[in-house]
Amino acid sequence: MNKLLIWQQEIGRKLVGHRAFRCHALLLKGKKGIGKFTFARFLAKSLLCMRPDADNAACDKCASCGWFEQQTHPNFTQVLPEALSAVLNDHTVHADASAREDADDQDARGKTKKKPGQQIGIDQIRRLNDLVYLSGHQDGYKIVLIYPAEAMNAAAANALLKKLEEPPEKTLFILVSHQPRRLPATVRSRCQQINMPMPDADTAVRWLKQQASDSGAAQNMPALLAMAGYAPLSALSFQENIKQHQQFIEQINAAQRFDPLALADSLQNQDLTMTIDWLQKWCYDLASCQATGKVRYHPHLEVHIDKICQQINQQACLAFIHFLNLRQPLSRHPVNGRLFLEEILINYGRLVTSACTPDMV
Repeated sequence: MNKLLIWQQEIGRKLVGHRAFRCHALLLKGKKGIGKFTFARFLAKSLLCMRPDADNAACDKCASCGWFEQQTHPNFTQVLPEALSAVLNDHTVHADASAREDADDQDARGKTKKKPGQQIGIDQIRRLNDLVYLSGHQDGYKIVLIYPAEAMNAAAANALLKKLEEPPEKTLFILVSHQPRRLPATVRSRCQQINMPMPDADTAVRWLKQQASDSGAAQNMPALLAMAGYAPLSALSFQENIKQHQQFIEQINAAQRFDPLALADSLQNQDLTMTIDWLQKWCYDLASCQATGKVRYHPHLEVHIDKICQQINQQACLAFIHFLNLRQPLSRHPVNGRLFLEEILINYGRLVTSACTPDMV
C-alpha cells in the first residue's frame, strides 16, 4: 500500500485488500483536500488490474494499468464538471461533445465561447448508459467515478438514482464528495458511505515538508497547513496563491486604510469562490478569537486578529459570516465579479470600522 498517502493506508487495506463492499456504489466523503479523488482513482485502478499484487493493489505493469494511466481504459470513466475537467486536463470525462462542437463553431463565427460549466449535467449521466448497460471489455468489471458528486444538478442526480435503484451487473459507482449533505438523501442511502481519514497536524506537516522543494518552503508548512484548514493537498494548492493571499490579508487587515472599491477592482478576475473562502476563514478567526481566544486559520497573525476583535461588534461579526455563507454559493455562478465583490467588501468595511451591525440582505 505504499502507493497511497500515509493516512490512507488503513482504509486502503480494508477496501482494496479485502474488497469490503456491501453494495454497487461507494460514497467517499470527507473534507476537501485530503486526497479522496486520488484514493478513488487508486481504488478503481486496483479493481481493474489484471495482475494485482499481494495486497490486491494495482501492479502498474499489466495492460489494464497502462490503459488506466493513458486514460483509455474501456471499462472505466470519470464524470466531472467541464471546468474541473479542463483544470485536470482529463480527456476521458463524459463532457458534452456536441456542445463543445457548437461552441467551437460559434467561436469561429466570432461569437463568445461558452464558459466551462461548474455542474455535472444530465447528459453526462445519460452518456454512461453504453458503459454500464453493455458487457464490459473481456466481460470485466466496469467502474464509474463521479467527482465531486455534489456538483450534479437535480436532473443529473435523478438520472443517477435510476441507475442506483436498478444497478447494472458488474458495475461499481464511486462517488466522491466534499459536501455529501448536498446530495439527495435517496442517492446517499443507496451508497456504502466511507468516511475518508484526515491526517493529524503533525503527520500532515511531515508529509508537506517531504513535498517541499526548498528548506524555506518547508519552514512555512505549519502556517500554510493552518490557512488551508489542515487539509494537506489543499495546502499544496494554496502555496501557489500564497503571495496573493498575503496581499489580500494585508489589505483587509488595514481597517483605517481599507478601500473596498479598489480591492474589488483588483480581485475581480481572481477566482471568486477562492476569494470568498479566504474572507470566510479570516472572519471565522475573528469570531473564534472573540468567543474563545483561539485562532484556527491564521495563528501567525493572532496578535493582529486580537486587536481587530477589540474594535468590532461580536453580533455584527456573526451576521457578516452568515452573509458570506449565503453569498458563497452564488460565487460559483456567472456573476459580475466586481459588483459581487463590492457588495461583500463594503459590508466587511462596515464591520471593521463600526460597532453597528452592517445592513446585509
